[in-house]
Amino acid sequence: MEIKVTVKQLGKKHPVLSEQNIEIAYEEANITLENLLKLIVQQQVDEFNAKSFEQEDEDYTKIPQNNYLNLLTDTGKVGFGSIYNLKKADLPKAQENAIQAFEDGMFAVFYNEEELESLTQTIDLELKHTFTFIRLSFLAGSYW
Repeated sequence: MEIKVTVKQLGKKHPVLSEQNIEIAYEEANITLENLLKLIVQQQVDEFNAKSFEQEDEDYTKIPQNNYLNLLTDTGKVGFGSIYNLKKADLPKAQENAIQAFEDGMFAVFYNEEELESLTQTIDLELKHTFTFIRLSFLAGSYW
């Protein structure tokens, strides 16, 4: 089934990732948030593990396009397409981390502008609304 996903960060006007269609291995109409998160992580891990990890014979600079550079610097992470860690992602560990991060409040999930607050909450995928993931950041400091 194909779902629409947008990733945002609080305080930013533009999404980190524009709306993307993601194909997940699920065909029923209703799904719990926990299962949805696991399926999205599975799709992302499969995509990551399918990338080529071959060492390049020649080290050359990979420069992002000018229109993409501003987006990279706004997100605080500039990458040049090189993969330095040759280790494949571990699917069960990645799924466990995603569930734990949601429980710890590291990100929020919205479906048609309605916040999904519980991992057991059921979602109707037939509505075909966009899922929005918002990365939350904590403020550092004290009151003293």
